[in-house]
Amino acid sequence: MNPPPLTRADWHARLFPHGIPPLWCPLLTHYRDDGSLDHARITAHLRHLAPHVGGFLIPGSTGDGWEMSDAEIRELLALAQEQAAKLGLHLLIGVLKTAAADAQRFIQATQPGHFTGFTVCPPKGKDLPQETIRDALAGVLELGFPTALYQLPQVTQNEMSPETLADLAACFPNFILFKDTSGADRVANSGLDFGGVFLVRGAEGGYANWLKSGGGPYDGFLLSTANCFGRELHQIIELLKAGQRDEAERLSDRLSAVVKEIFALVAGLPDGNAFANANKAMDHFFAHGPRAASVNPPRLHAGSRLPVEVIRQAGAVLERHDFLPATGYLE
Repeated sequence: MNPPPLTRADWHARLFPHGIPPLWCPLLTHYRDDGSLDHARITAHLRHLAPHVGGFLIPGSTGDGWEMSDAEIRELLALAQEQAAKLGLHLLIGVLKTAAADAQRFIQATQPGHFTGFTVCPPKGKDLPQETIRDALAGVLELGFPTALYQLPQVTQNEMSPETLADLAACFPNFILFKDTSGADRVANSGLDFGGVFLVRGAEGGYANWLKSGGGPYDGFLLSTANCFGRELHQIIELLKAGQRDEAERLSDRLSAVVKEIFALVAGLPDGNAFANANKAMDHFFAHGPRAASVNPPRLHAGSRLPVEVIRQAGAVLERHDFLPATGYLE
């Protein structure tokens, strides 16, 4: 067995010999009518995205990671690991637990397999001091596995401060990646030295403005909408790398507009979360094509389905912005 890498650069070189993918996706979880995992649909979706998306977070918030049982998560991970190995994809395992001790137990119980590392959030609590957050995450990082830290105040009710993350980065070379879904971008914009931690943005909109290749503070994206717009987001990344800023901004503006409208459609739904619901509504059309409106709406983890009217309106938005596919990936 190889000894653990000594530096973060060594970790990155071992885990990503061809470079860290700039585009990651928290894959949707699809269900059969009886609520069981739809293996065929999940596999088809993953294969559809693989040419454009190099890394996946499974399960993320978009994939119902906060709602699923450990048994469901392990079933999903077995499928994801098998497909990731076949497709040459990187896989971060989402350990979405509200207490650090639960996260540690899940990590220690996870069998070795094809995956890149674990993704962990701070413990939940609105008034937790930074010292408590820091110590909880240090306990996870001390396990020695490659780990991504995930800023998700929508769930945890707190944020890791830039100083806390800089301290963890200095102490733990196995802290390999940081995802920020807050939309406030305090960490990336802080100017602090994070020692080469790969910074990815998880908030939607303004895509052309956020990458270092376009003058922004981030190395890449980990976006819920990569479930539906993996090809377009990949195009934006490549256009910025090629110095074609105007073209990247035009595509970014179109994407931002459609995403804003679709997220507004699912606001206030009683089940699921906005990330999952908005992307399930759009993915319904990417899977089934123009006939999607006549197919039963997607099932949510809670057992309900997205409303028919949400599906109808989502299709109209996609068509108006010229994103409605001519054929679906299931056809």
